[in-house]
Formats: sequence, structure tokens, C-alpha cells
Amino acid sequence: MTLELERTVDVPAAPEWLERALRGRVDGEVRFDRGSLATYSCDSSNYRQIPIAVVVPRTVEAGVGAVEVCRTARVPVVSRGGGTSLAGQATNAAVVIDWSKYCHRMVSVEAAARTCVVEPGIAVDDLNRALAPDGLMFGPKPSTHQTCTIGGMVGNNSCGASAQAYGKTVDNVRRLEVLTYAGDRMWVGPTPTDELERITSGHDARADLYRRLVGLRDRYLGQIRTGYPKIPRRVSGYNLDALLPESGFDVAKALVGSEGTLVTVLHAELELVTVPAYQTMVLLGYPDLEAAGRAVRRILPHEPWQLEGLDEILIGLEHGEHLVDTAIRRLPEGRAWLTAQFAGETFAQVDAAAHRLMDDLKTGDDPIPSMVYLDDPGREAELIELREAGLGATAHPVARHENWEGWEDSAVHPNDLGEYLHDLRELLSRFGYDETETSLYGHFGQGCVHTRIPFELRTADGIAHYRDFVRQAAELVTRYGGSLSGEHGDGQSRGELLTIMFGPDLVVAFGAVKAIFDPDNRMNPGKVVDPNPLDSHLRLGTGFAHPPIKTQFSYPKDDGTFTNAALRCVGIGKCRTSASENGQVMCPSYLVTREEEHSPRGRSRLLFEMVRGEVIPDGWRSTEVRDALDLCLACKGCKVDCPVGVDVATYKAEFLSHHYAHRIRPTAHYSMGWLPVWALAARRAPRLVNAATHRAPLSGIVKRAGGIAPERALPRFSEQPFTDWWRTRPRRAERAERGRLVLWPDTFTNYFRPSIGRAAVEVLEAAGFEVTLPARSVCCGLTWISTGQLGVARRVLRRTAGVLRDDIRAGTPIVGLEPSCGAVFRSDAHELLGDDEDIRRLSKQFVTFAEVLQDRASDWTAPRLDVHAMVQTHCHEHAVLGADAEAKLIERAGMDREQLDSGCCGLAGNFGFERGHYDVSMAAAERVVLPRVRAAEDTTLVLADGFSCRTQIEHGTDRKAMHLAEALAAGLHAARLGSRPEQTITDHLREDS
Repeated sequence: MTLELERTVDVPAAPEWLERALRGRVDGEVRFDRGSLATYSCDSSNYRQIPIAVVVPRTVEAGVGAVEVCRTARVPVVSRGGGTSLAGQATNAAVVIDWSKYCHRMVSVEAAARTCVVEPGIAVDDLNRALAPDGLMFGPKPSTHQTCTIGGMVGNNSCGASAQAYGKTVDNVRRLEVLTYAGDRMWVGPTPTDELERITSGHDARADLYRRLVGLRDRYLGQIRTGYPKIPRRVSGYNLDALLPESGFDVAKALVGSEGTLVTVLHAELELVTVPAYQTMVLLGYPDLEAAGRAVRRILPHEPWQLEGLDEILIGLEHGEHLVDTAIRRLPEGRAWLTAQFAGETFAQVDAAAHRLMDDLKTGDDPIPSMVYLDDPGREAELIELREAGLGATAHPVARHENWEGWEDSAVHPNDLGEYLHDLRELLSRFGYDETETSLYGHFGQGCVHTRIPFELRTADGIAHYRDFVRQAAELVTRYGGSLSGEHGDGQSRGELLTIMFGPDLVVAFGAVKAIFDPDNRMNPGKVVDPNPLDSHLRLGTGFAHPPIKTQFSYPKDDGTFTNAALRCVGIGKCRTSASENGQVMCPSYLVTREEEHSPRGRSRLLFEMVRGEVIPDGWRSTEVRDALDLCLACKGCKVDCPVGVDVATYKAEFLSHHYAHRIRPTAHYSMGWLPVWALAARRAPRLVNAATHRAPLSGIVKRAGGIAPERALPRFSEQPFTDWWRTRPRRAERAERGRLVLWPDTFTNYFRPSIGRAAVEVLEAAGFEVTLPARSVCCGLTWISTGQLGVARRVLRRTAGVLRDDIRAGTPIVGLEPSCGAVFRSDAHELLGDDEDIRRLSKQFVTFAEVLQDRASDWTAPRLDVHAMVQTHCHEHAVLGADAEAKLIERAGMDREQLDSGCCGLAGNFGFERGHYDVSMAAAERVVLPRVRAAEDTTLVLADGFSCRTQIEHGTDRKAMHLAEALAAGLHAARLGSRPEQTITDHLREDS
């Protein structure tokens, strides 16, 4: 039997008509603009297809309406969840329906029955947060659990490490509400024989669909029963085995993993599990990966909750990127590792399970692995993060060829894993993919192997080599009775290889199923059935070309090219999380807007399309890119939180420098961008300037002229800058035993809060340092960098390096008080002036106030402050400088430290002051930091080293945040901090001045 499907899809001749119809029918956002098409052109795979349009429905009913309009227009549709698909399922020349922005509700939960009903756009972590009060969770947990959606998991039949205990998504779905392209809407699930007879005897669309499915099942009954590999991680192909009588004719399970090619999922009824109360972990070290793979069969009878595998290549890559270094240090001796985790309701239960495994592995003829036992949840979480960081670490090995998916998640029976790993490694070597570049790791307890491979996807020979490799890899895994995909589905990467795995008859059966649900091939066409060739629609391909791009920054991690920087994002989507947890800052603008183009991933996609020059043809002058970057707060959170180190703050500065070259800039670039100059001028008459900026009507005029949000109160200039106080201060006569340092007088400390500088001098001198200041005025250029005035910033930095040259070359520590200025010297300055040796030296010598006291005065007895301290960490401290030294110094001072898990405060330097940004700025602050400060006890001390953080807190609450230096200075005088400790500290500093 052969089945003919339409391969080509006719794009409507009048897209204006389609746009008008969608806008009239859909309650939501309908987008045909170039920026949106560019943003949704890729998922997390090797593929790229430009959408026809993007629809973001506000309700499930609106999504139904979008499909209805597309059916009338005969245009294809693809549903998109988190956009993290690794095989090309979420990119297509179709109308993309993004369910994640609005359709993310948990509709109902039945705690006693352990079930819930959800909309397709809800992310796994968000669902589990909502279920937590009932002690329940959804079992499968992919490594992208922060952002992958239930709809996407249903589409791909996703798994994750926890599938060891709970199975794949298909094993946890009870029912689905689905919509066919023809407009038939129904709930589907298991169908007992009597119910199936009742349904098929009917005369409606559902009856016809079920009759045809029964006929197809019976026609291919033998092939279905024998043609599916009997392994835990068979994800490839349609789940026709779910239609077998012994499987209960479960149409919901048959549709799981169909990748949006058959139906649109509107709701899912899920089976839930209880959250385990206790966990333990055993780390096992082996001499090589094959030995680790062979050990799996010995471990599985102990029923681990998770059983993950890691190789030394992955560990080396993560160590090279300084990812989860603490976890790496906990690994036992070996060159390959297994992490066996046990979970249960009592500690005695999981402790005994772990020790039984360890005792068992010490017996028998097999070599005894090195072992480490963990029962600390924090340490176990670090090891889980170590495994989850694999995709990011393997994507961009330092100073090596970029790696790609393509054979990302093959799976065999766990008993065959050791031998399969040996043969797969041999195949990789035969094709020239060196083992030092290609890590093999994954869910070893279920025989699933992850890897990214340095395919050359820009040349005809390289692409042919890639095609040949994946074909031979498919033949290899099939010889083992395995699956092309053990987690991420087929899509375009493996669609054309399904015949190798299943044989021609079952592949024809897949086509027949497609014809039943979607006879016109309008549901995500070119995937799974009648697939696009695996070497077509490549994100790069032989057609990828671009003119040379001259840049201001040097991009040392991207071979010095902006093109590679724009390619850095691999689509993991961690930037799309809806909560700033576990210390993550990324991404404040997305957290507020939940808009794809306001995530680092979306912005990276736009920049890549700008480089390509097709969808975004205007290059640096693109208004689409400018608008997407406008709400970037330049917090630098993505620089450290993104698994591949995307650095949108740098990309934004680069873009702005070119976009406004030889053009009039926004007025805020002149007012806020040139703040150090205006502050220097205001020094002559600070009272007059403060009157002008704080009294109507002059203040309104100043704000309008400067492009400043009218809701903002401008900071007041101090009547005596810190540097003026320093010049009039008597010098210390005694010799400082810890040597000399230079205290950096940043603009914010110097002109707006000089008490911080005075306090720092007092503390540093008390700790035994000789404190000096630069001989002349200096600046780091921060405000020019953040507004993209990079030529000015470069000149400012060169002048600063000249002023500090003697101290730089003498190795004198330069101590900073403002985190954003410190981040310039640690990162931006060297990337702007990579050829300046003094700037490079300065990047190594610049330390924070806390670092100098921790590293160079560790024996100093810090003043004791018996107070509860609520700490807001500055984004740049989190991303570039590191906050460990400050945390340790706070503890040395005896403070009870509470770290706010708030992410960015929302002000972010000039961002929150600029007209048009106020709402986003305040919404970011209202997520966590402002409510927590308002709710704090009067006796709580609020600490914030960053000027922006302090300003935002004072703008949005009745509390005043203090710099750590101010608190310690008060402690030197044994100041008693009672109610409103900030007032006591302020009064002390005023008296001391």
C-alpha cells in the first residue's frame, strides 16, 4: 500500500487576508512582522524555517479559532511550547501557535486521585510549583524542566532523568483534549472494548476516525506487535502499539510523541506522583565509559530512582567553562561515572538502598568502582545540575569546533549499553569525530545516550559526511534493537531514517495514520511522515554567507567574530523560566513580559537573522532588532546563567554603537550616557542642580529634555563629593601593615553617596591597609558602554589606564565599591581594548571591597553586627564579579544573612530611568525584591552594594538600603542597630564625616 501526501504547501497569495482573518477571529497576538518571523525561525535543532505568521492566543478557545482560520486558508499549522525541540519539530513554514505566553493554567487538580488537567503552555517547573502544596508532581522531568511545556512534552514524548522511576510522558498521560485540522474536537484516552464498540457504531466524526484507526490497527496488527523495540526509551515513530487490544486502544497514548503532525493538543489530563521525601546518591567511578555502561545491568536490580552516566570529556568541558565546579570536585576517582540516586518516604529506606548497592558492587568478579555516598540534598542537587549542564557544555567546547545535534539521543536496551557505547565510539572515530571533542553521556539506566558532534554543516562535503554518519549510526542502533530517539523525537533529524529502524511496512502505517488525522498534510508537515531530508532547511548549510562584520568588542570566546556570537545560542531556553530561583538572574525582561523576543534566545535569533540578512535585511539599522534589544536591562545575567554563555548585554552595546553611528541618538543616551560629565559639572553648584531636578516645573522640563521617565525622582547630588572629602582629610601617619591599595571613586559613590566611600576608607584602614585614590579624575566608561557609545568608552578607558599606569604596573590592588563599575574592568574593558596590556593587567588586579578583605585580610577581626541582613545582590556582581566573598564577609561580621532570590532589581543603571521603561522596571522589582523589603521586620538591615538596587528599593519602599562598607563602618564604632538600622548607620556616618 502506498500513500500520497502533499509535500508542497501553498502559501496564501494574499497574506493580508490571512492576517485580517486571524486578527478578527483570535483573541490574542497575531504577528506577521519580520521580527516575529525571525524570532520563531529556529528551535533547538540544526534547522531553520521561516514561519508564515506567529499567533499567541490568550485562551485555548482563541487557539482553536486560529486553527479554524488556517483551515479556511489551507495553510499549515505548528504548535509550539518551550521551543526546545532538538530535532526540528518546532520550526516550520507554517502559522506558529505559541501556547506558552498565556495558555499556562492548571485547570484542575484531584489530589486524592493524583491527576490534574492543564493547558498546553504550562512549563513543568511551574506545574510542579502549583502541585507542591498537595505533595504531588509530574513525574517526567527533562533537563529543560524550567521552560519546557506539557504540550511540548506530549508532542515529543519527553522523558528526562526521572523517567527511570516514572517512565516517559506517554506513561503519565491519562487523557488528551485534541483538535484535528478538520475542526473535530474531542477528549481521547483509553477505550475499553464496549466503549470502543459504542463509539465506532456512531455516525459522527469521532466514530469515523475511530473506525479507521481500528481498521489500520487490524491491517498492520502483526507488524505493530513485532516491529517495536522492547526497550525503556523507544520514542521514535508513532505509538501505534497503544492501539493494540492489550493496550486498551488508548488514542491519547497513540498521539503522544506525534510532534504536532496529527492533532493540536488543547488540554492534557495527567497522572501525578508523590514528591519523595528523602533522597540519597551514590557516585561511582569507572576506568572508562564502556565499563560504566556494562555496570548498569548490575545496578538496575537495586531499582535506583535515577541512574545517569557521565564521561571525562563532558566533565572536562564543564570544568573548562567553570560550570558546576563544586560538583566536579565531589566525583570519585575515574574517567567515567554513574550517579545512582534513590528516593523514598523515609531516610532509613533510601540510606539502606544506597548501602545495599555499594555492598553489592564490592562483591563478585566485576572490578570494584570507586564510590562516594551522598545524603545531603544540596550536594545531590549539584550533581544533578552537573548532568543537566551537559547540552550547554558540549555545544561550544572552548577553542574547538562547534558541536551540533543530529544523533543526540539514541537508545538501546540497558543490558546492551556497554557494547553499544564501544561501537558508537568506534563509529565516531571512523568518521573523524575525535573523542576529545565528542562526549557521550545520558540516562544510562534506560540505555539513552546523549551527544553533540562537531559536524561541518557549512560545506557540501561536510553535510554529506553528516548524512553518511547518521545513516550508519541508525543502522548501528537498529542492529542492537534500539531506537533512533530515546527522548527528543524524530522531527526532521531522524524522520527519513525511520525506515531503517521500523522497516517499510510500519513506516507506511505511519503515513496511513497521518492520512486519517491530517489528509491534507497541514499539521507540521515535513516531520515524521514524508519528512524533509535531514540535510535540508539547515540553519547554516551551503547557502550561509554574510559580509565581514567589523565590531567594537573582541568576542574572545567566539573566535573574535560577531557571527559566531550570534550563533552561540543553541535554544535550550533556560532564559524563559518564569521564576528567578536558585540564584538565577536571567532574564528580567522575559520574566515580566513572557515575550519570546525579550528572552536572550529570542534576541539571539534576531541577531542571527540580522547577520544572515534575509528576513532582517537592514543589518545594524534594523528597527526589529533595536526594538527587541530595547527592553534588555543589560543585567548580564545571561552571561553566567545561560548554559552556553550568551551575553546579550554586550551584543546590545555592540548593536547600539552601529545602529546610531553618525545618527541622532535617543536623548537618554546624552543625559544618562554622559552622566559622569554632568556629575562633574554639577559638582560646582550641587544645590542649584538639585533644585532644578526636584522642583516643578523645572524637574519636568529636565526629565522631558533628558528622555527620563516622569515617574522617576532623579538622584540628588551630594554637596561634598567623596574625592573632595578625601583631599581635605588628614593623612594617617602610621604605616599600614597590609600594604597599599587604590580605592576606585566611581561616579555613583563619588557624587551621589559619598558616605560609602568614607565608610570604605575607615574599614580598610582599620583592617590594616594604606588607602589611596587616583591622582586625577577617572571613569570606567560604564554609562557609555551601556548606551552603545563605545568609541567614547574606549577613550575614557585608555585615559583611565594612563592615570593608573604606575599602580597597575606595580601590581597595586584597585578596589571597587560599585559592582557595575567593577564588572567593566573585569570583563568589558578587556574585550573593548584587547590589545592594551595595562587594561588586561587591570582586569586581573581589580577586586571588590569584600574580596580584598577576604583574600588579603582574612585574619582581621571584622566588627560584629548582631542584625538580620536581607541582601540584594547586584546583577553584575552575580554575573561577573561573584558574590561569595561578600557572603563570607557578612558572616564574618556575625550578621544573619538572608539572600534574596529576586534576580534583577529592575532599575539596571540607565534602563529604569529611561522614558518608556518604567513599567517593565517596576514590574521586575515587584516580582520579589520590593515586596520582600516591604515585608521585612523593622529590625532588618537591607544590604545592597549596587547603586541601582539601592535607588530602586528607596523608590519603591520606605526603606533605605545600605552598602556593606557602611554597615561595617558603623560596626567599628559598636553602633547599636535597633529598629530601622539603616537610620542608625546613616546618622553615624553623618557624624563621622
